[in-house]
Amino acid sequence: MAENSPQRVVVLGGGIGGQVAATRLKQKLGSAARVILIERSTTFTFAPSLLWLMVGKRQPKTITRDYSGLSRRGVELVHETVTGIDTSASEVQTESGVVGYDHLVVALGAVLDPERIPGLSEHTHHPYDLPSAERLRDALHRFTGGRVTVAIASLPYKCPAAPYETAMLIDGYLRQRGIRDVSQIAMYTPEPLPLPVAGPQAGYSVAAELAARGITFHPRTPLEGVEPTALRFGGELVPHDLAVVIPPHRPPDVIAKSSLAGPNGWIPVDRATLRTRASNVYAIGDSTVIPLENGLALPKAGVFAHGEAEVVAENIARRIRGDLREEAFDGHGTCFLETGGGKSGLARGDFFASPVPKVAMHRPGRSWHAAKIAFEQYWLRRWL
Repeated sequence: MAENSPQRVVVLGGGIGGQVAATRLKQKLGSAARVILIERSTTFTFAPSLLWLMVGKRQPKTITRDYSGLSRRGVELVHETVTGIDTSASEVQTESGVVGYDHLVVALGAVLDPERIPGLSEHTHHPYDLPSAERLRDALHRFTGGRVTVAIASLPYKCPAAPYETAMLIDGYLRQRGIRDVSQIAMYTPEPLPLPVAGPQAGYSVAAELAARGITFHPRTPLEGVEPTALRFGGELVPHDLAVVIPPHRPPDVIAKSSLAGPNGWIPVDRATLRTRASNVYAIGDSTVIPLENGLALPKAGVFAHGEAEVVAENIARRIRGDLREEAFDGHGTCFLETGGGKSGLARGDFFASPVPKVAMHRPGRSWHAAKIAFEQYWLRRWL
């Protein structure tokens, strides 16, 4: 590459972290860098709104966007599937060829893996992608009462609050339809409490919200098997009329087979800089594993992917300009918790605090729900 030619910065993945990283890099570097975003899909779905779609509060067209906004900002879009990452050659393989890079940001997320549990795809629902959320919406519309089971299949999974929001939003939806009194809702999780990484105060607060709505809570209960009309927990078959199960998650294959992967397939990174074991490669968001002081891992959530992307974009820009100073990701995050009935709670705090994360829970209210709606609209206008 010629001495004065623009640096090539490649971002893998067009989710929340990838969008922020690519946008900020182009804003900071301008003509000093070519910023290339590789994303296989031509459309983006704002995942937090899938829970509203599940209960008929959103339509697909209102929460999906194409990537044209990034193109208008000067980001080069490549809609391809990434098939390999060669850190020794500083190259990314796609189905159409090889893309070289000077700096790489990996933001490929986590992959849903329902096939790991036989029968899960055929006999249960979940709201974690658009087609599945639409399928669950239609199943809820047809539901006339009975036993609803909401379960978390295994750890880790994306968005720690989402399964509990799912249970409470279903509760509100059934009340709205006038069939809650002929329905039972049960929540099962392998976790000891909801949101365990946020500490016992947050966990007990969410458990209390479940109890207030008559949702029975079964902690430390991993899913063992799936039957057409029942789920197996602890050797016991629990029958249901509607099952909503958050499927297992795994790292993308291209990451798991790369030199970036740790023993569990996720990418270990320096928690301050998000740098991987390759000095010119950073990883952000759900693809990473970041240990906390309490022995748990930083949750896989869009708020952290966003914060990490800001830091990585700044540090890459500094390196390209010859500035060796580095900004550090501080582990702060905020998470809304929908409770149904037009109300939402809020968890906010420092997840890097020692010896345990310092997280405050704010009681559910209409103002937090309005704030979540405002955040949704801001994101869809600002970033795409």
